[in-house]
Amino acid sequence: MNLLRKILFPLAVLYGWVTQLRNFLFDRKILKSYSFDLPVIAVGNLSVGGTGKSPMIEYLIRLLAEKYKIATLSRGYKRTTQGFVLADSNASAESIGDEPFQFYNKFPQILVAVDANRKNGIENLLGQNPPPQIILLDDAFQHRKVKAGCYILLTAYGDLYADDWMLPTGNLRESRSGSKRADVIIVTKCPPDLSRQEQNKIWEKLNIGHNQLLYFTCIQYDDRIYTEHESLSVNEIKSSDKLLLAGIAKPKPFFAYLQGENDTIMEFPDHHHFSETDIQAILSKANGRKIITTEKDYVRLNGKIPADQLFYLPIRSQFLDDATSFDCRILDFVAEQA
Repeated sequence: MNLLRKILFPLAVLYGWVTQLRNFLFDRKILKSYSFDLPVIAVGNLSVGGTGKSPMIEYLIRLLAEKYKIATLSRGYKRTTQGFVLADSNASAESIGDEPFQFYNKFPQILVAVDANRKNGIENLLGQNPPPQIILLDDAFQHRKVKAGCYILLTAYGDLYADDWMLPTGNLRESRSGSKRADVIIVTKCPPDLSRQEQNKIWEKLNIGHNQLLYFTCIQYDDRIYTEHESLSVNEIKSSDKLLLAGIAKPKPFFAYLQGENDTIMEFPDHHHFSETDIQAILSKANGRKIITTEKDYVRLNGKIPADQLFYLPIRSQFLDDATSFDCRILDFVAEQA
């Protein structure tokens, strides 16, 4: 923790009081929450960024989309539009945000919408023909004006909410006690060989309630990189000189998975808007070499860098164990609510 964050500790205390008061008002129904007559699943976190919400949303899409009409609803962070927008052939990373645009490109059979007002967004989705049967709320754990039927809370291994502080001293958006609203808690980005003994220690540290379920996942990197028209084996390109580029919250594992001895690394802020100056700097540093980026960055860079030079590496959430238990929990919830 740097010195400035320590100095700002009184503001963290004040911010904590404000968020606790807000939650108290919703818990006591002084502030109104709205429920809807279909399964609504909210995926979110207590901290700012970097817990793997997008891979978890994609996991749920794969689990549910064969049987149900799915819609995702996101805020659309850093988009250029306002209000409710339903993704269509005119959508772009700029107009709806990089993560929703990624969902739209990967899953053409689902509805993808953005609206900072989740209540308004759901009402607009239900007005579609046909309407969705399930709505997945992306990054909506603190959006309490809508009451979801199932809350999935993510916390990253090595950066657990139990070890964190409120903003601006730490990275928590609300008090750790907010975790009690979750039906399911998932520790993401775990080492694939995380032992049962360490899992039990995390269980105790997070103080899991009797009515809550805890799971552990890791990031599964694809064994190939892709452009729009071709793919290459990671083993094939790992030893070749290339430029690795990421504008995500915690890019070190991405770099470590691909990095060779003579690679160039470029790191940008999360959700970075790549300007023409950035593009020229990227092309200059690449100097004709392959450019490999994350899937989220690819949707913002595609069309700005030669198509045969720009590759992306897909990722997935993979449960260390008990994946069947998690799947059944979600499928049972949907069946009960549908």
